[in-house]
Formats: sequence, C-alpha cells, structure tokens
Amino acid sequence: MANLKPNETNPAVFDFNGKLPLSQAIPLGLQHVMAMFVGNLTPLIIIMGACGLTADAGFGALRTALLQNAMLIAGIVTLVQLFSIGPCGGKVPIIMGTSSGFLGVMQSVAAIMGSGVIGYGAIMGASIIGGIFEGVLGACLKPLRRFFPPVVTGCVVMAIGLSLIPVGINYIAGGSGTKDFGSLPNLFIGMVVLIVILILKHFTNPKSMLSTASILIGIIAGYIVAIIMTLVLPNTGVTADGAEYTYAWVVNFQQVKEAAWFSLPSFIGFGKLSEIKPIFDFRAILPIGIMFIVTAVETVGDISGCIEGGMDREPTDSELSGGVICDGLGSTFAALFGVLPNTSFSQNVGLVSMTKVVNRTALSCGAVFLILCGLCPKIAAIMSIMPQAVLGGAAVMMFASILVSGIQLVTKHPITAREITIISVALGLGYGLGSNSSATAFFPYYVQLIFGGSGIVPAALVAILLNILIPEGQES
Repeated sequence: MANLKPNETNPAVFDFNGKLPLSQAIPLGLQHVMAMFVGNLTPLIIIMGACGLTADAGFGALRTALLQNAMLIAGIVTLVQLFSIGPCGGKVPIIMGTSSGFLGVMQSVAAIMGSGVIGYGAIMGASIIGGIFEGVLGACLKPLRRFFPPVVTGCVVMAIGLSLIPVGINYIAGGSGTKDFGSLPNLFIGMVVLIVILILKHFTNPKSMLSTASILIGIIAGYIVAIIMTLVLPNTGVTADGAEYTYAWVVNFQQVKEAAWFSLPSFIGFGKLSEIKPIFDFRAILPIGIMFIVTAVETVGDISGCIEGGMDREPTDSELSGGVICDGLGSTFAALFGVLPNTSFSQNVGLVSMTKVVNRTALSCGAVFLILCGLCPKIAAIMSIMPQAVLGGAAVMMFASILVSGIQLVTKHPITAREITIISVALGLGYGLGSNSSATAFFPYYVQLIFGGSGIVPAALVAILLNILIPEGQES
C-alpha cells in the first residue's frame, strides 16, 4: 500500500490470495451482491408460486422465511467455495446462489406432486438426494477431466454467455412479464447504468477504485435515478383493458418499512418452516437428479470461464472437482433450509471476467453481506426493491463478457479445422436446440429436459462427443 498513488487500486484486487483492506474489499464485494441479488430470489419466488405457497393462501410468513434463508445460504455456501472445507470448495472466485436452471423441472414436479407444502417438500427431498449425487460426481471428476479440453470448456462457456444475453435484455427492459416491458423509462434507467460504467471503466485511471468498482457505482447511480423518477413522475399506467398497474421502475419503500431488523433462520420441519417436511418420491428425484448432472456440466463451464477470464489460465483438477462438490453438497445444505439448489452464478462469472477482480477478501465481503441480509430482513428489502432495469444496465455488458471469455478459451491455442468444426457444430446444433425448445417437442420428456433448456448442456454434449470422434492432427 505504501507505493500506491492516491486513488490507485491495490493490485491485490487482481490476486486471489492478496491482502486487501476492507475499505476496498467491501465495495468490490457489494458489486457481486448487486449483480446476483434479484437472480438469487426470483427462482424461489417462482417455485413457491408454482406450489401455491402464496401470501393470499396464508403462506406470507413462510415465504418471508424462505427468502431470508436464500440469502443466508448463498453467503455461507459462497464462503465454502472460496475457502473450502476439506474437498468441498474449489478455492475459486465464484459466487454461489439459488439456481434458475431447475425452474422447468421443478415446476413439472410441482404439477405432478400437487401444490402446497407436499409438492414443495418433494422438491426439497429430491434436492437433498440430487445434491449428494452431484457431490459424488465432483469427487470423480479428475479422471473425466480429459473430456474437457479448452475447446470443450470454451464451447460451454460461450453457450453460458449466449444463454444469459437475452436475460440481460429482459432485465434492462423492465423484467419479463411486466406491463411496461420495453418502455422508455426502463430503457433510460438501464442506459444510465451502462453509460456510467463505461465512463468510469474507460475514462478514469484504470488503477483507481472508480474504475475497479464501476459496476457498483453504475448500479447505485441507476438506483438513485429510479428513486428520483419515482418521486417526480406518475407511478402508474393503464392497460388497453383499462386496468391500472404500477410501472416496473417504481421504487416502493413500503417493503423496507415493514421488514424486521433481525430474524433468525429456520430448518425445514422446525420453527417458521415447520409446515415443510422433506418427501422422498422417485417422481421428483429422477428428473431433478438429471438436472444435477446438467448443473455439474454448467459449473465446470462457469469455473473455467471465471479462471480464464479473471486469472488468464485454465482451472486445475482440484479447482474443478472442489467446485462441483461444493455445488452438490451446498445444494443439499440449502434444501435443509427450504432453499432451492445453490450453484455457481454465471452472472458473477461475467463480473469477474469484466473487472478482473478475483480477490478472495473482496468476494468474502459480498458473501458476508448476503449473510447479514439473511439475518436482517430490512437490509434485504432495500436490495430486493431495486428495479430490474437498474441491474439490466450492468447485466448486458457482464453477460456478454462471459461469451468473450469462452472465445478466449478456444483461441488460447491455434485453431485448426478440427476445432472450428467442433465449435461450429456444438454451438450451432447444441445451442440452437436449446434456444428453440419447440424443436424437441416430439421427443420424450427427459430428452426435452436435457436438450430443451438453456442450450448449455446440448452444446457441451455435442462438443464432448465431437472431441472424442474427430481425429486430432488436422492442421487446416
């Protein structure tokens, strides 16, 4: 620190094990929380709705407790991923959170098992088993590493980026399903965030905190603009049917006022979660178990993209294995608190790739803040009322940077005709099937489950298969 010029960023921010003062670590950690906060809660809200656990049905207190646990568990599992407990944890700069990849299959399980606490209990039971299964996969990952050379992991990382880019656009437009989706106020707020980030990132000293924390500052700027707009502009609109609705960009502090200052978490079957009991039913375990295989492949891609984008190297066997084990056992741990599977957050991989901030202390500050949010609902409420357009301004850039990390992976070595074929077919056929789910409409349910999702798994499977089948040594 003694050799640093005023306003210069400590070079330790770009070192995973570097010593970093809290004055720099805290804002850099908050960047990660801002990037994933909405995405960490949304899947849980959707599944609670699919199971009929709504406030109108008398489950308001239960919903609050589950959302509280979602933040707490994300923070705890992130710390395990950063520091590791034995073989669990890859010691990689990855933020963990509630996975949205399980939404489709869990909604199907809710329809099969029935709504209410029984359906939700079946999802938790299957998550407990599935998480253990993924943990075993992670322990056996080393002999499988040869199936994941840079050309394969690069395809997976690119598929992750491609699958997230539409999500970023949905955010900046106000959030899918909102009545004013794509409205000028939503786009204006998102563009304010993006412009602030670009200015700070490229028109200030690249070694300064203004540049390094540009994502956080941009999001705060967008949040302030949204609050000002809420105070000075009309908050509601009218649909073509004459129904009144509140604009998606409006900031409503009522949730903050009603939130408590402190609240302890509960296990399923006890306290606030006493209504939820784990149910082990094969109809839920089989499809959710398949998705745990899928998420293991995605985690390999996330870790590869994060290490390549943030540290300019490929991940080691222990990093991949420990990361996948943490994914699995972390998901089992989450299910004991009534929370959906906790996996690596691709959004934060994009943040690491863009800022190059991989310091463990900084990411730990973000994890600790998530834990505090889980213990202090009022802090969580301030984060949860942030309009999605604010996050969207940062997301469109962060998510696309994941795609760039994938390109860097596959171009690290000279690209021959063999690599071009693998990449072209994997992304063209694999991701194409994933992004057009109707193309697999006539296939059995479990085939649709694997190939009709985000495109990550079909791209990975095609890349792995072609890497095995196409002979090496082609130079043109």
